[in-house]
Amino acid sequence: MGTNVLPRREPPAQGPHELYFKNLSRQKQKEDMEKNGNNRKLRVCVATCNRADYSKLAPIMFGIKAEPQFFELDVVVLGSHLIDDYGNTYRMIEQDDFDIHTRLHTIVRGEDEAAMVESVGLALVKLPDVLNRLKPDIMIVHGDRFDALALATSAALMNIRILHIEGGEVSGTIDDSIRHAITKLAHYHVCCTRSAEQHLIAMCEDHDRILLAGCPSYDKLLSAKNKDYMSVIRMWLGEDVKPRDYIVALQHPVTTDIKHSIKMFELTLDALISFNKRTLVLFPNVDAGSKEMVRVMRKKGIEHHPNFRAVKHVPFDQFIQLVAHAGCMIGNSSCGVREVGAFGTPVINLGTRQTGRETGENVLHVRDADTQDKILHALQLQFGKQYPCSKIYGDGNAVPRILKFLKSIDLKEPLQKKFCFPPVKDNISQDIDHILETQSALAVDLGGTNLRVAIVSMKGEIVKKYTQLNPKTYEDRLSLILRMCVEAASEAVNLNCRILGVGISTGGRVNPREGIVLHSTKLIQEWSSVDLRTPISDALHLPVWVDNDGNCAALAERKFGHGKGIENFVTLITGTGIGGGIIHQHELIHGSSFCAAELGHIVVSLDGPECLCGSQGCIEAYASGIALQREAKKLHDEDLLLVEGMSMKIEEVVSAAHLIQAAKLGNTKAEGILRTAGTALGLGVVNILHTMNPSLVILSGVLASHYINAVKDVIHRQALSSVKTVDVVVSNLADPALLGAASLVLDYTTRRIY
Repeated sequence: MGTNVLPRREPPAQGPHELYFKNLSRQKQKEDMEKNGNNRKLRVCVATCNRADYSKLAPIMFGIKAEPQFFELDVVVLGSHLIDDYGNTYRMIEQDDFDIHTRLHTIVRGEDEAAMVESVGLALVKLPDVLNRLKPDIMIVHGDRFDALALATSAALMNIRILHIEGGEVSGTIDDSIRHAITKLAHYHVCCTRSAEQHLIAMCEDHDRILLAGCPSYDKLLSAKNKDYMSVIRMWLGEDVKPRDYIVALQHPVTTDIKHSIKMFELTLDALISFNKRTLVLFPNVDAGSKEMVRVMRKKGIEHHPNFRAVKHVPFDQFIQLVAHAGCMIGNSSCGVREVGAFGTPVINLGTRQTGRETGENVLHVRDADTQDKILHALQLQFGKQYPCSKIYGDGNAVPRILKFLKSIDLKEPLQKKFCFPPVKDNISQDIDHILETQSALAVDLGGTNLRVAIVSMKGEIVKKYTQLNPKTYEDRLSLILRMCVEAASEAVNLNCRILGVGISTGGRVNPREGIVLHSTKLIQEWSSVDLRTPISDALHLPVWVDNDGNCAALAERKFGHGKGIENFVTLITGTGIGGGIIHQHELIHGSSFCAAELGHIVVSLDGPECLCGSQGCIEAYASGIALQREAKKLHDEDLLLVEGMSMKIEEVVSAAHLIQAAKLGNTKAEGILRTAGTALGLGVVNILHTMNPSLVILSGVLASHYINAVKDVIHRQALSSVKTVDVVVSNLADPALLGAASLVLDYTTRRIY
């Protein structure tokens, strides 16, 4: 167990075209360096301990290696990379054409708590000699492993600057303590999520030394799914296995409760055997308890079972393909709750090892995995599903941000860390350019006439809006939605907005759980049984939510309007049609068949005018824009619409606006129609008050201000005394449909607990 210093390998020969472009790149980089007044390369040491951290560090290493005019890279390999039982994974570093400067054998075998402590001690003994020889300007350390703690401790005590990747996150085991200890030793921090950034700020780290970049592995993940995957699946699982018809299992010991984690692993294997699907089982990591877990595998004959393939290591590129096309992933690896979300693959997270992490909706938590039946039930719930792709942990642009951050480090600055003790400033989230990056949503509003897409900030500001006529056919409509969303997502980068997801507001009955329009109103043609979530999520690699436009209006009021902080309220949209949404105990009501809050179809007269729904006497048949237009045309045909002060061109289409104008100018016929419409709406509101007993009614839409007084009058005359005191107000939101679609994204809670 010594320290091996290896000679650097000669780089492979390059062709004339490669040399030409490389020289051009060098010339440009040289000019950039002279412009910045910095002619000194930054010497960066990247130390990798195991297969998991290398998958995060490798993209950064490739980026550093690609810019030799700015950086000098030294690679140190230690930990389980060098152990045969864990796959000798240092070989994949060599296969990636990195020169390994030093190999340190630092693992003391035993796979128990004492062995972990001794391994940290052995690394602390060996690392000073290596760091003295390399003299790096900065050391890059990843994550929360005990090996990484030894690296950070050594570098800090030897006055070497530390850049810590993935600090600020929360999982649920001893890893949290190690991760936060490394944070306190590190000088610079690259975090993956907004919550992690906030945790670092709360831990008194210097705001200016925190970079919200996203996870480096996502740079490779988001471009890898569509590569040739069938050959990879066949190689690891057999010729007869199809995509979405196999399971990937990866479970590690929990060092704070080894006995329970081994029992849980045994139950997991029993459930997988009963579930009877081809399964790829990866060996656990080197933590205390791993040896006992391997014994459980061998006791159950997993390595020889026809349904199982047990392996020590899968190269990361191939592992990506395997999890991207799996029917399910099960275990307690951070990969399941982080990377796998990029593909929408179902994940079953067992136990407490990862329960503190942010997750996409693809993750089902089984915290008390204490019976085989419970795990088997989770498999039955999750296997074969497809969820929206989640980009919680990255957008595929982490490495450029990190490289720019490295270049900005001033080695003349004092080495001593500064801590920002409370009171902590409000959320000052900085990207690589130290500019506030706004958390935002893409909001889509599918109306009967127009199709609109907007970038909406967390505060409800519409940063940019795009409008097109809504096509008449399904194919043209979906194609236009995708084009507009892609354009808006690209523009969001220039506007410094980080898009968290896509929210869609549409007419008709919607299944929000599946993102499907079940059937639409007659105003939007060819819009029934339409899966909106899948194509948009696949195209943008973002989670997508879909809901009815009335429900979206209620959500907009809850987040940005009069309904903020109100426990029970109802929103009524008065526009082309009549719709609405109900908030009860702060939650939106969808109903058992997603038909709740079809408020426009409350019947207020048994022999009233015919409604577009096929019934008679609905509120919509009296008070909608279409109903008013119908009555305006009747008056116009009878030459009873126009009064003094009004004029219409011959080709002008009669609309509800003409009826309202006529009423304002004293047309008694028009006034009577509006009064009847307001009364019908008021009677519908009274029925709602007697059924739901809300404390607030919000009238939204272009006709709301014309109906407010009539509605209040009907309530005063017709409602029970116990509900007459209800507040009735007109919405102050300029664009409730888009704001509601945005709130689907901005308010969504990703954690699911089983």
